[in-house]
Amino acid sequence: MPRTADHAQRRAQIIDGFVRVAARDGVHAVTMRGVAAEAGVSLRLVQYYFETKGRLMLVALRHLEERSHARWADRLAAQPQPASPRARVEALLAEALPTDEDSRTFHILWTSCAMLAMTDPDLAAQSFAQGPDRLEAQLAGLLRQAQSDGLLDEGADPDTESARLLALGHGLGTSVLVGRRTPEAALRVLRYHLDRVFTGAAGSSSRQTRRCP
Repeated sequence: MPRTADHAQRRAQIIDGFVRVAARDGVHAVTMRGVAAEAGVSLRLVQYYFETKGRLMLVALRHLEERSHARWADRLAAQPQPASPRARVEALLAEALPTDEDSRTFHILWTSCAMLAMTDPDLAAQSFAQGPDRLEAQLAGLLRQAQSDGLLDEGADPDTESARLLALGHGLGTSVLVGRRTPEAALRVLRYHLDRVFTGAAGSSSRQTRRCP
């Protein structure tokens, strides 16, 4: 009987194969047979571990989310410590922008998944929206901490502001993907908004004269 390590390795191999095919050809073109060929395993093995394309996509998105959080931690580690709530929020939102191959792949796959779910009952039944829910809750927690520290407008509602920041980030990310903005221009818009949300030293220290494109 295969060892647990073998199972984990095979699952990771299949997930990586799915991500490569989806990033290269588009989620709509992904088939279980194509994933098997990309991963170098049998179709039967892909179906054994994931059963359906919807299930495989959900697991792949969760995998990409975990990698995104690891990159966020790296961004924070590179900043002066302890990182301020403002810095943590900005790093989290900046990581969500498609500024490199990894973040671009994550953004493309999640957006494609959301679009396909509108017409695919199997995919719609999957809990793929839990990733943004987790991100929104994390942002709200950071904003509540900033408000407690006197660094966030005391009249702001952290939950509503978190939803607004997430919507802004998604919109900016899509504008980068389609070439309407450069990653640098998207970051300027994001910082412009954060400057108006945060108050006190953490907000003023990062304020510079910026023009939105």
